[in-house]
Amino acid sequence: MQMARLIIIAGPVASALSGMAIGMATDWALSQLWWRSPPSPPYTDHGKVRRYATALYDCAPMRIVRLVAAAVMFMVAVQKGPKYWKEFNDHAQLVARSTSNPQIMFKGTLRDGREVMVDDYRDAYFWLRDNTPEDSRVMAWWDYGYQITGIGNRTTIADGNTWNHEHIATLGHALTSPVKDAHRIIRHLADYVLVWAGGGGDDLAKSPHLARISNSVYEGKCPGDPTCRHFGFDSRSGAATPSMQASLLFNLHQHNQRQGVSVDSNRFQEVYMSKYGKVRIFKVMSVSEKSKKWVANPANRNCDAPGSWYCTGNYPPALDWLISQRKNFAQLEDFNVKKDKKSEEYTKQYLSRMAGESPTESAESSAPKQPAPKKEKEVKKDKPAFTKKAAERVEWTNTEDSTQMWQLINDGNIKELQPWLDEKPERALLRSEDGRGPMWWAHEKKDKDIIALLKKVGVRSDLKDAKGKTPKDV
Repeated sequence: MQMARLIIIAGPVASALSGMAIGMATDWALSQLWWRSPPSPPYTDHGKVRRYATALYDCAPMRIVRLVAAAVMFMVAVQKGPKYWKEFNDHAQLVARSTSNPQIMFKGTLRDGREVMVDDYRDAYFWLRDNTPEDSRVMAWWDYGYQITGIGNRTTIADGNTWNHEHIATLGHALTSPVKDAHRIIRHLADYVLVWAGGGGDDLAKSPHLARISNSVYEGKCPGDPTCRHFGFDSRSGAATPSMQASLLFNLHQHNQRQGVSVDSNRFQEVYMSKYGKVRIFKVMSVSEKSKKWVANPANRNCDAPGSWYCTGNYPPALDWLISQRKNFAQLEDFNVKKDKKSEEYTKQYLSRMAGESPTESAESSAPKQPAPKKEKEVKKDKPAFTKKAAERVEWTNTEDSTQMWQLINDGNIKELQPWLDEKPERALLRSEDGRGPMWWAHEKKDKDIIALLKKVGVRSDLKDAKGKTPKDV
């Protein structure tokens, strides 16, 4: 969506500037064929400099050089122009088709090979519009805010125009907190909670990012770890960590889908699940009507002018205990704000850990470090980290992650691929709608380095695509 906006805004400007450059070059080249003497500069000090420059520009040797340059330009344009124009036109058509296709629905392939149109998201928003009160407030990650408002016609807690980082962090904090703690917050803010499920780039895959955003404002989310490594997926088994399993988002996502996972119906009650399980909606139980009325009261909004659309709003008094824990994000983000020691250390640790350094390397310690005892090297067996059953359960669908994976492998970009897989090893299991995934694409490119990397991560070579072919078959 962001890329489409960028193209819409920057496309006309880039086209106009490119046209001006080409037009000026063509005009100059043509002027060398039909040359005429320029008007003489005035007799001033500045005019003298111009006269010397003009005399040099118009002398016989320079006229020959300019004529040759113009001829070369025309020859290149005639010989190379059609090829470059065709490449540009083909690329432009490809980008146009990819960006003009509906982003809210897509084609998918079922395990039996049948192609279906997945329209779960629109159906879910229509359900909200037709089955919830008009004053309902829907909590969801900000990515879907515009869709909930535009299609579902319901108020959302945040959308793509929410610039208040502390508010986004509060949203992430609520979704990644344990169920009981999350309900204590959400009952004062929303009537329904909507989550994207069903695999691919759903909310569960995004949840480690939500936890990191929350931790940038609520320091207790991931104590001593700015990157929230403990909230996510185990790098070897791909299973959710204990802190993730306790979170509201995990319980809503996996509600009655995984054995032993069922959200407390006294706090959240499922009211809708889309046809292919891509969207789930839960009703918030025991909503605070007092907080709802307080928020709806215009007197409790801070607007920059009477009747203005820009109103920062306030949280209901019942959440004062939570808001008082927030840290101003400007301490971390704004270079114009003088940072305290704690903020500087947070930023330092965050950047070093995201760069791959271990906590012991990045943490500040006044005590002298003792050399770690040498560990005997473990003999690793060449065994896939992911079971065949887990790999076969992966949904076959085209997502942003699958597109990025294909691009990295197609470009042979192992330097970016390795840390990208280290961040989320389960990405190695991605399958596109034709049933193929990273190992198929690596074999197609005959890239031995990437094949070795995928094997090291634990990608299997015995799976089959929609046509029954294994990676080695291609």
